[in-house]
Amino acid sequence: MVATIDLVFLGTGSCYPSPSRGASSTILRLDGECWMFDCGEGTQIQYQRSNVKPGKLTRIFITHLHGDHLFGLPGLMCLIQGTVTGSATAPEPLHLYGPVGLARYIRTSLILSGTEFTRPYTVHEIDIENTGYDPTEDTNIKHVNETPGRVINLRNNAFSLFETPKYKVEAGILSHRLPCVGFVITEAPSVGSLNTVLLKELGVPPGPMYGKLKSGHSITGPSGHLITPNMVLGQNKRGRKIVILGDTCDNSKIEHIARDPDVVVHEATHQDELVDKAIECGHSTPSMAADFCKKIRAQSLVLTHFSQRYKDNPEDCKSDDDVCTSYLAEQARRDGMEVVAAHDFSPSTLSDSSSF
Repeated sequence: MVATIDLVFLGTGSCYPSPSRGASSTILRLDGECWMFDCGEGTQIQYQRSNVKPGKLTRIFITHLHGDHLFGLPGLMCLIQGTVTGSATAPEPLHLYGPVGLARYIRTSLILSGTEFTRPYTVHEIDIENTGYDPTEDTNIKHVNETPGRVINLRNNAFSLFETPKYKVEAGILSHRLPCVGFVITEAPSVGSLNTVLLKELGVPPGPMYGKLKSGHSITGPSGHLITPNMVLGQNKRGRKIVILGDTCDNSKIEHIARDPDVVVHEATHQDELVDKAIECGHSTPSMAADFCKKIRAQSLVLTHFSQRYKDNPEDCKSDDDVCTSYLAEQARRDGMEVVAAHDFSPSTLSDSSSF
């Protein structure tokens, strides 16, 4: 059975939170964990309004240091970690990833506010501009709950954040007004299906021996013959791939690691008619997002990070000047590619390697 991967949009607006739309924040739920991508102002309120459990959040990824992508971090960290209430065994640290300067921002906010946690946190900083940044030279003052993180440098035109047996996470450079990255999450291939018909013909009953074959081990059949996994397993199934981008007016530097994704989460701050304004401010339009998806052969596109001028619901459009986000989604449609304009708290499910 293939595990479900969910994207939950806590905030789909640009610049600032409004009564109808939160600032940038997206949750990726997979294998019992939750990973957050960006944490704009007010995210802790959005988090509590969602069905995402605070204790499941293990990693936070920040695309860049503009306020609408990280002003919510100190408050959210207080919400999910709690304040110090006495001695407690420290659990696994909360891991944060983002551009150089992220550690200083968090550290300063927590120290000046006198905030301490029962849980440690670790910041891994991405040296986007190849400055040779050394965190030991940044400051001699550390927060009591801060544990040392890595400086992540560019290797083979990508930033390798971490890899587990099931997932690989990389980052690539985007063009924006501040150093900015997009994140690529790639699931490892899964083992092919067992040929149960052949196994029954070979006299192997369902049970523990099936599990051994699935895990890559050979077994001895009832007739004494060796049965290897290659004899009874189908081809490995391709893992899923998710691309979540920060603000950008040019994605060319991330194309090589973003190819063939199941879904791309891409900003569309302005409609196509305002393309000059979008590029001037380092942002994208729906057609720019769609053209990128076409280049990398994406199956699906989710638009987000909308200017607050756009309405989520057609009934909220009271005048001819009002534009709905569904219009932006229509501008992005290309060659049958599925396109969705995200709304706050809208879930998008990636259930297998071929559907979204």
